[in-house]
Parts: sequence; C-alpha cells; structure tokens
Amino acid sequence: MAKKKTHDKVAQGPRFRNILLAVLTGGLLTAAWPTWGIASLAFVGFVPLLMLEDRIAQGGKGRLFWLSFLAFLIWNAGTTWWVWNATPAAILAWVLNALFMTIVFIVFHFTKKKVCNNPWGNFFLIPYWIAFEYLTYHWSIKWPWLNLGGVFSSTVSWVQWYEYTGLVGGTLWVLLVNILIANIIQFFNSKETKNILVNIGLEAVVLLVPILVSKAMYKHYEDQGEDTEVIVVQQNCDPWNEQFDSQFYDQVIQNNINLSLPLVTPQTHFVVSSESAIQEGIWLHEVDKAHAVNTLRDYVKRFPQMAFVIGGTTFEWVPKGMEDDFPARQIGDSDKYYYCHNSALLIDGVGMQHRNKSQLTPAVEAIPEWMGFLRNFSLTMGIARGTLKGDPEAQVMTFGGHKIGAAICYESAFGEYVSSFTKKGADLLFVITNDGWWGHTPGYRQHFEFSKLRAIENRRCIARSANTGRSGFINQRGDVLQQTHYWEPDAIRETLKANDKVTFYAQHGDYLSRIAVYITFVLLLTWGAISLIKWNRSGEKPTKKTAKRKKK
Repeated sequence: MAKKKTHDKVAQGPRFRNILLAVLTGGLLTAAWPTWGIASLAFVGFVPLLMLEDRIAQGGKGRLFWLSFLAFLIWNAGTTWWVWNATPAAILAWVLNALFMTIVFIVFHFTKKKVCNNPWGNFFLIPYWIAFEYLTYHWSIKWPWLNLGGVFSSTVSWVQWYEYTGLVGGTLWVLLVNILIANIIQFFNSKETKNILVNIGLEAVVLLVPILVSKAMYKHYEDQGEDTEVIVVQQNCDPWNEQFDSQFYDQVIQNNINLSLPLVTPQTHFVVSSESAIQEGIWLHEVDKAHAVNTLRDYVKRFPQMAFVIGGTTFEWVPKGMEDDFPARQIGDSDKYYYCHNSALLIDGVGMQHRNKSQLTPAVEAIPEWMGFLRNFSLTMGIARGTLKGDPEAQVMTFGGHKIGAAICYESAFGEYVSSFTKKGADLLFVITNDGWWGHTPGYRQHFEFSKLRAIENRRCIARSANTGRSGFINQRGDVLQQTHYWEPDAIRETLKANDKVTFYAQHGDYLSRIAVYITFVLLLTWGAISLIKWNRSGEKPTKKTAKRKKK
C-alpha cells in the first residue's frame, strides 16, 4: 500500500504542474488583454505553454491537446465573456475558437517533433499562428477579436510601425519574444551556454528595438491633411427595447438632430451617427419615400456644406435569375425575393449615397451556406433573420471634396479591409456601430480600442459613433482626442485632419500573413515528407529473398 501511495503522488505531481502551466498561459493572456489588462504580459503569455509542450515533446507525460485546449478556453472565455450578454451562443464561440487554436498548436507540436525537436523548433509556431489569424479574417466563422497584435491597442506609442506591418506585425512581435524567453529557459535547463547567450542577445534586440523605434515615430509624427470639422452623435438608444421598436423610429432620428444641432457651425462638414439608427426600412429603388431620409435631408439643407452619415436597414429586389442566391429572402409564398442590407448612408441636401456592410457578424448577420437549413433564422438575437447581403468589397462615399470610408461595426476589427477604404482614396475614416447589445462590459471598450490601431495602420483620423457605449475621435497616431461616456446621450465636435497619403500597409495589406501561409505550406509538406520516409522505413515488410538471407 505504501508503494502505491508513493506512485500516486509521483503521478499527480507532473499532472498538477501541467495543469498549472496551462492555466498560467490562459491567465496571462487574459490579463494582458484590453481594456483593463497589462499589454506587456502578452510577451510571456505563451511561455508556460511552450515549456509544457517541450516537456511532452521530450517524452514527458501529459495530454497536450487537452492541456492547450484548457489554456485557450480560459483566454477566450476570460476576454470575451461579455458576448454572453448578447447570446448564449457565446459558449459555442469560446469552445470553437479555443479548439481551432488548439489544433494549430498541436500541428506545431508534431511538426517540431518531426523536423527539429529542440528549442529552435519553437519558431515553427510563428507561421502557423499567423496563418491561423489570417484565416480568421477570411473563412465563414470570422472571429479576429483575439488576434495577438490587438493587445497593443492600449499602448499605441509602442506600435507606430503598424503603418508598415499592420496588426500582424504585433502578432509576430509577441510570438518572437515569447519563443526567445522559452528558448532561454530550455537552453538553460540543458546547460547550453552558447545558445543561452545567443537567445538573450536576440531577445534584447527583438523586445527593445521596436519600442524605441515606435517611440521616436510617435514623438515626431504630426497629423497631416486639411482641417475638417466633424460632429459625432451618441443617441443612447436601448437596442433591446427601443431601437428596433417602430414606435421609437421617429424619436431616434429627432434625437440625432437635437443632439447635433447646437454644435453645428459654418465649418461643419459631417455629422456622424450610429449603425442601424434608421430602422423604418429603406427600399433603395424608392429612397424618396423614406420618412427618416427626408427628415435628415431637410435638416442638412439648412447647412449646404454639411452631410449626415448614419446607419440604416435597407432593402432591394433580387434580380431575375438570382433567386437561388443564399442571402435572397422570399416574400411569403410569392415569386418575389429581396435582399436585406446593413448599410451606411450619406445624406446631403441633394440625395443619398450608401454602402452595405461586407464583413458580416457570424451567426447574427451571416449563416454559413453549409447550414442552409437555417438560412431564414438567426442563431443569436431575435432581431435579425437570415443572412444579410453585403457588398463584395469596400466602397467609399464622396462629399465636399472628401472621400469617406465608413466601416460598419464588426468591420472595424478587419485591418486589411479597413485599409481598402484608404487605398480607394478615403481621407477620413468613420466607424458607425451599435455596441449596446453587450451592456456595460469590456466588450464596447475593446471594440473602441480596435479603431486606434486602424488609425495608425492608415494614418487616418477616425470619427466613431456608437449607439451607446463609447463614441469619440482618434487622431492619426492613435491618440483619443475626445470620447463619450457609457449610457449617456451626447454629441461632440472635433476638427480632424483629412489625410490623402497612403501608408505602406494600406497599399500592401496583410503581406506578412500571406508570407506565413506560404511558409506554413512548406512546413506541412516537410512534416509530411519526413513522416512518410520514417513510415516507409519502419513499415518495410521483408521479401522472400531478404528472409532467406536472414536465415543464412
């Protein structure tokens, strides 16, 4: 009995250490995340998990799949728990995203074991992880909320070089620092002095040089472009009880007018309001019949130099022959089909321009086509039904010599997509959103933070209007010039610089991600080739001739 108890204690020791390392990674990454986190913790967040992976790769006990899944589940739930306020499907989102991250980490683990089973093999994680983040922008379950480069939205003076790399550069930075720290520890354990010194030297350069370069850029950069006065309105309408209730349609529009009117001057070029503020339903072929549009048009006619940018729900008929298009919605049992859009509208004294949201929120606005049986339902909120029809690419709107890129809600989390506005000549960026679904949680604050990174990537000033939550102005360095408070109706005014110069990142997009995809493809081929060679050698069956030779 004494021997059995001793054996149980020995077995429980490694198991406890493994769980502790996994929990530590999840906790560190959660504690690093905006808006209340400490960004520098991201530099050590992956270290415990890398130490755990190395121990198992060298023959230690432990189920790496479940341990890494535990780490990533803690990170996902700990940073985006607030999604629960909008939908119970949040649990599915946490589990799926943690599962995808785990698969990436396990593929890295097996590649490392086959190709280079030592601390230098840790670098294989970089292309795999960046390729995965690139995938989060492009597949049907789009969820780039936890892409690692976003952790620096609270420390914009560290990442001014995002204008060259985009957010992906931050992901690369985080992974490099983590891997070098893990390598130092692993080489120290194996007493490889030369490799320890090499990794310490690399660590000092990789950690400090980007910060010093960015600090210098931050100090010397000044906003560029023509002065443009913009008003942002936070109408503060409860999306659960008021915004989508027909009895409040006119009141919401009147609130926008009443809040903005006292701030209008002869220099005001734009008034910006939130996503989905107009809910009466605008048919694009008969805009002149829309009461809200006519009300706002009459308002801006009093100020010919001014246009009103606002969100609304719009409809249009499906062209003949397109009835099988997945977002097409049938009217009862008739032969008529229509599209529903989440649109940004620019209303001036003459007419209305619009663009439709392209990056649709999974499950709320977009049902994957392989889930066709749910095409006329919403997996989450009871507001939206079916899949919206989005524009195939970003479209700019023009007024008064300006080109405007108006990103709608979730689109502001997509760096390369937002930069396509800039690439098409947008000199100002607006973000219109409805963050009220999540309540007074980190959700609306995290969403606001993303706009700071978009400002740096494009060197564009941003005016951001939220239905409620946090509205404000951000300059080209990512500094917040003004912001509103949660659950307070408000309007603020700022003079922004309209810059027409295109940054390196806006011109080339997520080129680092595309490079990572190519490297990932090469690594997978290499892993497969080595595995095939080893399998052939170990699985070779003796022929009759070789059997006779062995007998002799």
